[in-house]
Amino acid sequence: MKIAMIDDYQDAFRTLRCYAKLDGHEVLVYNDTEKDPARLAERLKDVEAVILTQQRSRFPRAVIERLPKLRLISQTGRNAGHIDVEACTERGIAVSAGGSGNPSPTAEVTWGLILAALRHIPYEVRRLREGHWQSTLGVGVRGKTLGIYALGRIGSLVANVGRAFGARVLCWGREGSLARAREAGYEVAKSREAFFAESDIVSLHLPLNKETRGIVTREDLGRMKSTALIVNTSRAGLIAEGALVAALKAGRPGSAAVDVFEDEPVIGAAHPLLTMDNVVCTPHLGYVERNTYEEYYGVVVDQILAYAAGSPINLVNPGALGKRTTDDR
Repeated sequence: MKIAMIDDYQDAFRTLRCYAKLDGHEVLVYNDTEKDPARLAERLKDVEAVILTQQRSRFPRAVIERLPKLRLISQTGRNAGHIDVEACTERGIAVSAGGSGNPSPTAEVTWGLILAALRHIPYEVRRLREGHWQSTLGVGVRGKTLGIYALGRIGSLVANVGRAFGARVLCWGREGSLARAREAGYEVAKSREAFFAESDIVSLHLPLNKETRGIVTREDLGRMKSTALIVNTSRAGLIAEGALVAALKAGRPGSAAVDVFEDEPVIGAAHPLLTMDNVVCTPHLGYVERNTYEEYYGVVVDQILAYAAGSPINLVNPGALGKRTTDDR
C-alpha cells in the first residue's frame, strides 16, 4: 500500500519501533500541516492509506471526495470527530480509530505548566542567561485551592499530585465526575460560581465536543481571583472564543498556562497569548512523549496491517467495507 503520514512535526514516526512493520509498503511522511483542502487533497491524491494523529488535521468531505484511491484512514485515539465519517462510508473508505492512550504524560505537562507559571521558571531561566540573579518571588502550591474541572483519568492524576503538595482539591463537573471526587475524598464545590471564585488554580480536563465547546465562559473567568491561575492542557475550545485573552487583560484571572490553541500548529508566534507576560505557553506537548508515541502509532500500524490482510480492526464505520470488493481493497 501507499501510505501517507501527515503532521509528523518532529519527524518522529520513522524513529519508532512500529515503523519497521511497514517494510514492503511505500510510506510518505510530511512534517508540515496543510490546512487548505484542495492542496491537502493534491498532496494525498495517490495514497491508499492516511495516518492521522489525534485531531491535528481535519478531514472534511471536501478532501475526502478528491481522494479516489484512498481506502483507509488510520487514526491515533478513538476521537474521530474531525473526520467526515459519513463521507468516508459513502466512498468505501474505512476509518480505524483505536487506543485510549496513557493519561500520565498530559498530567505531567499540566504540573510542569502549573509550577512554571507559579514559580516564574521560564522568566527566571531567561533572566539568568541574560546575567541576572533572582528577579521574582514565586507562589507555592501548599495551602492553595486546586480546582479540577472534570475528575477523569487525567484530572485524577493532577488532583493526586495537588494533594501530595498540600493543596486543597476542589472539584466540579458532571455528576459522574463529582461522584468520583467524593469517593476519592475530595471536596465538591457548592456551585459552579463557587468553584471558579474559590480556586487559586483551575485546571481543565474535559474532552471537547458539542456539549463542552465554550463551556468555560467569560463570566466564569471573571469570577476568578486576580491572583488565580487557569491551566488548559485539554482543548482550547473549552473556553469561549476570545474569553481568555479578554479576561487576562481585565486581570481576572491573573495568569494562565496553556498547552492548546484554537488553530494548531501556531507558527510564527501568531497568537495573542504569546505576547502576554502573564501567560506560559507550550506547543501542545501533553501527549508528546516517546512511550506514548510508541503506543499510539503501534496501534495505527496494526490497523493498517489488519486492513491490508483483509481483517480490519477498530472500525468506526463498518458499513464502508460493503462499498468495495475484496479486489478493490
